[in-house]
Amino acid sequence: MRTEKTKKKIPQIDIGSYKSETKRKSYLKDLEKVSADQRKNMLSAGVDPSHKNRSGTYIQMDHSVVYSKSLYPGLEVMSTTEALKKYKWLDNYFWKVLSVDADEFTEQAEAQPHHGYFLRALPGVKAVYPLQACLFINEDNIIQNVHNIIIAEEGADLQVITGCATASDVRRGLHIGISEFYVKKGAKLTFTMIHNWAEDVSVRPRTAALVEENGTFLSNYICLKPVKTIQMYPKAELVGQRAMARYNSILFALPGAHLDVGSRVILKAEGSRAEVVARAVSAGGDIIARGHLKGEAQGIKAHLECRGLMVSEKGLIHAIPELEGTIKGVDLSHEAAVGKIAKDEIEYLMARGLNEGEAQAAIIRGFMDTSIMGLPPELQKEIDVAISACEREVF
Repeated sequence: MRTEKTKKKIPQIDIGSYKSETKRKSYLKDLEKVSADQRKNMLSAGVDPSHKNRSGTYIQMDHSVVYSKSLYPGLEVMSTTEALKKYKWLDNYFWKVLSVDADEFTEQAEAQPHHGYFLRALPGVKAVYPLQACLFINEDNIIQNVHNIIIAEEGADLQVITGCATASDVRRGLHIGISEFYVKKGAKLTFTMIHNWAEDVSVRPRTAALVEENGTFLSNYICLKPVKTIQMYPKAELVGQRAMARYNSILFALPGAHLDVGSRVILKAEGSRAEVVARAVSAGGDIIARGHLKGEAQGIKAHLECRGLMVSEKGLIHAIPELEGTIKGVDLSHEAAVGKIAKDEIEYLMARGLNEGEAQAAIIRGFMDTSIMGLPPELQKEIDVAISACEREVF
């Protein structure tokens, strides 16, 4: 439940103050046409325009789809606008796990859509490398409303890296991202999102997943760069027996930032499993870390963990764990802790040649260890490179 203190801290957004019209961007036949600045900011968000170790790429700038291509048989990559024209059945996947009238942001995305991506792995397809998608704001003070659909069909194994970023000269903007995930029987979907926004950008993702029997949904969220405000509370519904969901979040809040981030899992089927893990570091900004586990079937097991680190005299970390059991035989647990860097840890590293700032940065990097995400080795390496690029600028 939100406290009065928490309510007062959530910034209000005037949707009408952002531009809803932008200049149409040309479609890129070759990603070599991406500018050096755009390439740098995309790489910091885990998106590589060279396609290296990727199975396909989708790039949207402002309101225009500028690139969309699959490089692996059985993987589909296109805009949701194109997919809706191609597949009549796709209407059944829009607003199925999210409600269009949930809030002003879902209503805005429905009333004035700006594409979004459609990613799909056909039955049994197991690609070695991930698909990548980039939602890029290239013009100052615009609103970007996207609706994404990601489907891992029966027995498929799909990895996705989504990088959200802005051009270096963008200062203000609003991104509304609707994402609906469908993990079919025996399928596995690993979704990693890295945010690389500007200091005065507000972000409102609205996300939900539906996981069927023996399906696995892994969601990783990383936000290290300056941003004005992020508010998101993704939900997974485990509707099939032995379905599994895991949410991992790594959050770093600089002064002036407000991150209200959480994850919610509803375990509806016998034998389903869930884990929600958050690492939060406040360097002067505010972080509200939420987690909600709801058990509705026998034999389910789920755990919630939040660890916070305060590295500034200012800022806030507010952990809000919730456990809800509605039937006998559920197994739900949580742990939460907020602390500071121990003086002896700083002194230990300084005794080995680091200065105080370097010692603090090393401890923070260790605290935000991405090994908690359980990524495949190749993907783990890629994400670590992207995080290191962000850290060099932050620290």
